[in-house]
Amino acid sequence: MEQILPHLDSVFSIDCVLFGFDGKELKILLIERNEEPFKDWWALPGNIVGPDESLDQSASRILYELTGLRGIYMEQYYAFGDPNRHPQGRVITLAYYALIRLGGDKELRPISTYAKRASWLPITDLPKLAFDHQKIYDKGLEKIKRRIKHQPIAFELLPEKFTLTQLQHVYELVLGKKLDKRNFRKKIVSFGVLKELDEKQKGVSYRAATLYRFDKRKYAKLFGKEISF
Repeated sequence: MEQILPHLDSVFSIDCVLFGFDGKELKILLIERNEEPFKDWWALPGNIVGPDESLDQSASRILYELTGLRGIYMEQYYAFGDPNRHPQGRVITLAYYALIRLGGDKELRPISTYAKRASWLPITDLPKLAFDHQKIYDKGLEKIKRRIKHQPIAFELLPEKFTLTQLQHVYELVLGKKLDKRNFRKKIVSFGVLKELDEKQKGVSYRAATLYRFDKRKYAKLFGKEISF
């Protein structure tokens, strides 16, 4: 006689940690919740995984429903499973992160009534977050701090053409500390992965700086996946 195995129920959620750079500040994408628990609180875009979805499919759907953003590549980086992290019961959440440059094409417009609104807020002035989202955010920031030292993720936050000052500013914002200008430029140029362009900044009141472009092919050829920035 075939043994009937018990049905196993599990509840998983996805929380999305998106960092964006607007040319001046490093920001995090948050939603203002419109449902209990934590109604009216700021939170990371997140919700329950659907029964017939993969984790990646769920992450894309949730981000779209709560912010209106589509086509954003996100990478899973950690799982949070404290038994008491959710007031309604045991919910294990998988955290995804992404780095994007902010511009006019990144309009935020929640599709679901689950979120009142979505907004990019400076990481230097975060409000109190719902659930354990502060811990999830902290882990995400820790992740990009480690990655920026070994992988060229800073260029994901910058426009295609950028100055060395803009590049250094991104590193300083992510690492949370000032870097010596001379040493930074000497080291970053020595890698040979920046292409100096015959172009200058436009529309600035100060002396226009030379523009550069990150050479992805040269980086892949010389260093593969990692480099010690």
